[in-house]
Amino acid sequence: MKKKLVSCLISFTLLSSWSTPLLAKAQDNTQDIKGNLVIAGGGVGTSNHDIYEKFLLLAGGKEKTKVGIIPAASTTLQSSEKFKEDLVKYGVNSDSIKILPVSNHDFSDTQKDESTWKNQVNDKKLSRTIKGLTAVWFVGGDQTKIVDSLRQNNGNDSEALKAIWDIYRKGAVIGGTSAGAAIMSDVMITGGDSLGALKESIGSKENKHVNENQHNKKEYEPLSVQKGLGFFQHGIIDQHMDERARLGRLAVAAYNSERDKEKNFAYGVDEDAAMVVNNKDQKVEVVGRSGLAVLDMSKAKLISKQKVRSGLENIKVSYLSPGDKINYHLKSFEFPNDKVETKGFEYYSFNALPATGVFTPYGRLKAYLSYSFVDNKSMKSANSYVYDSKGSGYEIAFQKDNDTNGYWRYTDGQKDDYSIVNVRMDITPKTVKFQPNKKTSLTYKKSTFSPSESPPYDSIKGNLLIAGGALGSSNSSVYNKFINLAGGKQAKIGIVPAASTKFDSSNQFKADLIKYGVKAENIEILPISNHDFKGTSENESDWKTNMNSDKLAQKVKGLTGIWFVGGDQTLITSSLRNENGSDSKVLQAIWHTYKNGAVLGGTSTGAAIMSNTMLAGGDSYGALSYGFTDTYDDMTQQEGGPAYLEKGLGFFQYGLVDQHFDNKARLGRLIATAYEKGNKNQLGYGIDEDTAMVVNNEEKQIEVVGRGGITLVDLAKVQADDKFPSDYKNILISCITPGDKVNITTKEIVINPAKTSTRKNEYYSEKVGPNTGLFSPHGVLRKFLAYDLIDNAQSKEIKSYTFNQNKGFELTFRKSAESNGYWAYTDGQKDDYSIVKVALDIKPINVDIK
Repeated sequence: MKKKLVSCLISFTLLSSWSTPLLAKAQDNTQDIKGNLVIAGGGVGTSNHDIYEKFLLLAGGKEKTKVGIIPAASTTLQSSEKFKEDLVKYGVNSDSIKILPVSNHDFSDTQKDESTWKNQVNDKKLSRTIKGLTAVWFVGGDQTKIVDSLRQNNGNDSEALKAIWDIYRKGAVIGGTSAGAAIMSDVMITGGDSLGALKESIGSKENKHVNENQHNKKEYEPLSVQKGLGFFQHGIIDQHMDERARLGRLAVAAYNSERDKEKNFAYGVDEDAAMVVNNKDQKVEVVGRSGLAVLDMSKAKLISKQKVRSGLENIKVSYLSPGDKINYHLKSFEFPNDKVETKGFEYYSFNALPATGVFTPYGRLKAYLSYSFVDNKSMKSANSYVYDSKGSGYEIAFQKDNDTNGYWRYTDGQKDDYSIVNVRMDITPKTVKFQPNKKTSLTYKKSTFSPSESPPYDSIKGNLLIAGGALGSSNSSVYNKFINLAGGKQAKIGIVPAASTKFDSSNQFKADLIKYGVKAENIEILPISNHDFKGTSENESDWKTNMNSDKLAQKVKGLTGIWFVGGDQTLITSSLRNENGSDSKVLQAIWHTYKNGAVLGGTSTGAAIMSNTMLAGGDSYGALSYGFTDTYDDMTQQEGGPAYLEKGLGFFQYGLVDQHFDNKARLGRLIATAYEKGNKNQLGYGIDEDTAMVVNNEEKQIEVVGRGGITLVDLAKVQADDKFPSDYKNILISCITPGDKVNITTKEIVINPAKTSTRKNEYYSEKVGPNTGLFSPHGVLRKFLAYDLIDNAQSKEIKSYTFNQNKGFELTFRKSAESNGYWAYTDGQKDDYSIVKVALDIKPINVDIK
């Protein structure tokens, strides 16, 4: 969770502010350590088997492990008790887990006064207890409380801390999450964000001393550090890296530490991921579900462009994923054998937009560097920005050097898994100014597409399961829902492969269904395609005539479930419609089985075909700037440019559907399409990756299933001027997550009853700046709205910008009279937000960058 800067923290604003005593090594002799470290970036899900099982393996196995949990960072005992419950679920005996009495403060959810524990850290009984452990875990919260609880007032190690070091040297594993990760290095980052670190900690002549009252008036937080516990002696560690966009502050912290800058990497651990340190082998392994940012500052230089602000150049950024390893002594990387290099074999070729805000496709750092840059042959350089509401900030420029490379494979079904090495990053001071664009856009083109009506919908007994793409094989809730709707494990399921150019995705989905209990003989990949598939001896383009096969149509009528794999949605529609646009016999058979109770499902492009108007190309910036196009250019059109529409199959008739919504930031193109071609009394639906929208036709209800969310766009009250395209006021945005439901005719949203309202009970009270790109926290729309607006008492509105060169759009998200947020923990202690009826205004702007 976010923490406010408190006066006890030490804030560093100049290079000279870093004092030698503060950065002295916590322990001089670390060569004989037999133990290991599990350093998690925060937000670790209870279901994250890899992290839990690695921790227990290093602790001696679940039968032999003895774990001590240190609760000091938190204000309650809840997280410690939850971690204990999780360990029991993973097979540890409850009697072998102890919550250790280590704290410098009282906990709010107990009857005892735990502040007295501060006096017990030199107690011999506690030291003996610790020396009998095989593992210690630090929960998250405030890292300064951990250090203060384990160090004496004179700065010396307490007997409890000495005991932890003793078992660590002898072979115990030390682990921690969030604040429990920050304490692991000598230099412990205690506060700040990327913009604040850059503005006030790199050659800055602005405020040298920042107190709490001054901080609360600013939109950014300067870097602050303190002496950590030093279990990891080979670089600075930061956490919540990608979610809170902390790469800038890590770069500043590492640059300001001369020892770490020259000798070591700096490490930024993502949420739901861990870096596992093997001291004997001098290696770090990435474990979990996300990634690890690695900075090489050894050749970084300070650049001065202005009298007040300076920047940094020649930083090397790498981003690793689970299974990758680092030799921290040699500063080298190791990748699994099944990962293939992207250099010279780039998959993508499109002109990626600069990363400027929540409308940027792949707007999180690792995804942006993967898709838009390293695995994109069209891109030699790319850039992003970070600035305050006055436009004072920085340009972040990425360049490919000779040693830049990417490594790719599939993971968890057919999710892309990227590793990135040695991207050059320069951070240069810039001032960005925005002015309203009052000229009518001459480049905006209205859509000429005119969808025809589809059959009436009253008699449909079947259901739809529409997945937003990147569906993980491990996503049991989506798979089980589809199987249950198809009739359980006796279901008869047909897979339509037409969207893809290979059978990999169809074969993978079949294997997944078998894994979840469907009989292999009840699953068939249907011979539906208008093109040949790679890697087969048969010419599948001959299947074109199968769309009117009576035999195949009869077979389809016997199915209880039909699944459309991802790829290119236009290939699905052209494989099922005759050249004159009429439905083929097989498509008529699909309608027949659907009306009589079968479930139709699909992912990615298999989701796009579900609505009557099919969004087949374009991105948010392209749709808002240029409108629509009548031509389609496969990959290029899928990744950017004006929107391209075709007639879908019309199984879902209650609004428009879009997919890959969070990762490809498609809110703008859904709004533009819904305004021109949608029914404004219906909602538009944007489905996140690894998430499904389940449509119950008889109950007229939608339910969210999976791991992400669905964004609802309501244009019923929108105000717009057709003379000025893409100038909108009062769009209503809602974001719902698993367990939430919405009525597709009344538009009534029903929130999971486990969630509590945030209205007048906001957790945060902070002034926040605009969302500007890769260095802005909460880059995904739902997280941005949740943390910075809906659960923030100080925020009445927040802004984001999307632009390319000198043109763009200002997005203003406002709390309306109907706005509300709903919050609960999910999968351990991850925040789960639902957001209802936030108002959005979109205004065209001119952009001046100096």
